[in-house]
Amino acid sequence: MPRYDFINKKTGEIIELTMSMTKLDKYKEDNPDMERYFGNQYTDAVYGKPKSDDGFKEVMSKVQSAHPLANLSRFT
Repeated sequence: MPRYDFINKKTGEIIELTMSMTKLDKYKEDNPDMERYFGNQYTDAVYGKPKSDDGFKEVMSKVQSAHPLANLSRFT
């Protein structure tokens, strides 16, 4: 079940609630002082350089050959 963060417009208090999307709509109607809060979003971190497979490298080298002024060396 999804989790939603809300911030109280009056007090600034942030709460986390778990509910279905249908209950979310009802909650927002019943609690006009609460607003969705998107400050606690987690992002996936990528460590290092992602690897390109050989097929992608081959395609990018063909693109580089067709467009010699493009700097695609980081992809080949």
